[in-house]
Amino acid sequence: MRLDKFVMRSTRLTKQQVTTCIESGEVTVNQQAITDVRYQVHENNLIDYLGEQLIPRAFRYLMFNKPANTICSNVDGDYPSILNQINIEDKQELHIAGRLDADTTGLVLITDDGRWSFNIMRPEQNCEKTYRVTLSKPLANDVVERFEQGVLLSGEAKPTLPAKLKKISVEQAFAPDPSQNQQDGYKTQMPQQVLLTITEGRYHQVKRMFFSVGNRVNALHREQIGLLKLDIPLGHWRYLTQCEVNSFIN
Repeated sequence: MRLDKFVMRSTRLTKQQVTTCIESGEVTVNQQAITDVRYQVHENNLIDYLGEQLIPRAFRYLMFNKPANTICSNVDGDYPSILNQINIEDKQELHIAGRLDADTTGLVLITDDGRWSFNIMRPEQNCEKTYRVTLSKPLANDVVERFEQGVLLSGEAKPTLPAKLKKISVEQAFAPDPSQNQQDGYKTQMPQQVLLTITEGRYHQVKRMFFSVGNRVNALHREQIGLLKLDIPLGHWRYLTQCEVNSFIN
């Protein structure tokens, strides 16, 4: 962790105050004054400020069930930030581990532990994310196999990593065709829901994957990350248990 971030986590100083005290030589690392705010410190370092040892606040780990028309950001934008619905101290220190689009709902992990969230987000960790996807029409017969092999998205040089796709339901209904004079109507394909599990987080990946096979995502909801399943109502949050936190630590 950077020295300035360590000092901020261990005191109530503002960012500017922390910068000033470090550059003035008031902070020591292993009894040596360090004036570079970017200096990297580690768990076993002894860090003092004006002769007093600094002990950082414990990291926090939260689950949040994101509603639609909110954004995974620390500040409001075109839509309000999800952090507006979380009422805890030092909220500005939190960040989102794996963002969702404004119109996507479901499981979001929030923390102030950068190393922990990095392990969740980088593809080589193979952390699975499962989405419930509502499609505009039923799947073609070959889509499950194509997703298992990886699909090439528009503008990408490499195909996606293998993904798991499970059909949930297919509904078909008959409806009259207003454009034709047919007494018995015609068959209309209704939306289908599927579960998609991926280990990457490319830009709009889920929507682009289905678009590449001639389908469209009407609704998207993240149900699970790793072994952690969403278990709270929409718009609510809770702290993770230590066991849940540890499930993301290799």
